[in-house]
Amino acid sequence: MKITNIQTIEKIGAEVQLAGWIQSLRKMGKIVFIDLRDRSSLLQVVLVPSELDVDSQEQMKKLKPESVISVIGVVQARGEKQINPNLPTGSVEVLAKSLKIFSESLTPPFEIVNEDRQANEELRLKYRYLDLRHERMKNNIILRHKIVRFIREYFYNHDFLEIETPYISKSTPEGARDFLVPSRNFPGKFYALPQSPQQYKQLLMVAGMEKYFQIVRCFRDEDQRGDRQAEFTQLDVEMSFVTQEDILQLIEELFIQLVKNILPQKKFTSQPFVRLTYQQAMEQYGSDRPDLRQDKSDPDELAFVWVTDFPMFEYKSGDQRWGAAHHPFTAINPQDLEKLQDPKKMGEIKALQYDLVLNGYEIAGGSIRTHEANVLHRVFELLGHTNEEIQAKFGHLLEAFKYGVPPHGGIAAGLDRVVMVLANEPSIREVIAFPKTSDNRDPLMDSPSDVTLDQLDELGLSLKKRIN
Repeated sequence: MKITNIQTIEKIGAEVQLAGWIQSLRKMGKIVFIDLRDRSSLLQVVLVPSELDVDSQEQMKKLKPESVISVIGVVQARGEKQINPNLPTGSVEVLAKSLKIFSESLTPPFEIVNEDRQANEELRLKYRYLDLRHERMKNNIILRHKIVRFIREYFYNHDFLEIETPYISKSTPEGARDFLVPSRNFPGKFYALPQSPQQYKQLLMVAGMEKYFQIVRCFRDEDQRGDRQAEFTQLDVEMSFVTQEDILQLIEELFIQLVKNILPQKKFTSQPFVRLTYQQAMEQYGSDRPDLRQDKSDPDELAFVWVTDFPMFEYKSGDQRWGAAHHPFTAINPQDLEKLQDPKKMGEIKALQYDLVLNGYEIAGGSIRTHEANVLHRVFELLGHTNEEIQAKFGHLLEAFKYGVPPHGGIAAGLDRVVMVLANEPSIREVIAFPKTSDNRDPLMDSPSDVTLDQLDELGLSLKKRIN
């Protein structure tokens, strides 16, 4: 049975079977040295014709970089002067006894060995399966796996239930454009991909689940930046019978333990994390995402900051209207509840909202939620919704609140952004296995793509010609 390259260091003198990709090969007379790559490490394999059977000698002539091969051979210790201290397997090599080529590779469109000679992003994404062979990219994916695994175990150990919520739901105004999904069975009606599981997780609190979390996909049809994608992953958390302080302490401890266990070389600028009100952050740093690192050239410094007491509403000058600064389900600071009755005081109302900032990036945000139906209804009114619109868009939630809703609150952390910062990468595209380009295209699958007229007819849809 195949073993991994890294396991060979414990099997000196044993015959082993290996398989992987040819990273590079070097010929010294009739002898060929291969750097064999699998997920665990590189390993030197030595091919000596006199040690191989006839079939293997013929296969040896066809070897090319990035071809996939299998080798059976004997693990032997390398001489003291031949040890490679830069490789985990640098103290051993395998003398091949047989060789098989599973599949030959064409010359890749960019170098796999030398990542410094990087291809442009379009080419990297078109051949993402090759890009992921780079050591840096592989390590980013492994780091992401370790972080997700740690998060899951942390919440399991704190008595949370991991519960999945739907991917197709109802279109509701949550701050960004929805991706719409036409319904074949109900022509003219549409589902929407969720911008977040916000309403579902609140309904889980009404259901009595008390502690929920999920590693969940979210979808927003919005303009892109380096730290955003049309589809992204977040850690979603909701709890009943909690205060803001309970949530901040739970999440702060999560990140402290995560860093200590997975990235112990990192150091905290401040522990416990710095806390600033929104007003303090804006007055002192001119941003609600301040970067408080002492040395911004130090890639291992982590400056976590809690920002609290955000405005409940913000005036959207482009639309000439007031909107929710976070989302309409955010609870009002009890001291400001009376101001809900005066639309002229909307700019003065504070929310029980909090963001977690890391090195100048907002990595998490949440709030205590409004659990009083009359208060939530008033917020919708102030946001310009009529009673008919409120019932059409949020009636299901207001109906649920009639059957006993606990005080509750939660938070969502942008997992892609968390991994990006911890991996010292400039874009979340570097820590997502198959991301889109900045304008939401997928060069690998060539999407978005056309569909047939039959598909449109089945959905009861037709396309308008766009006049440029």
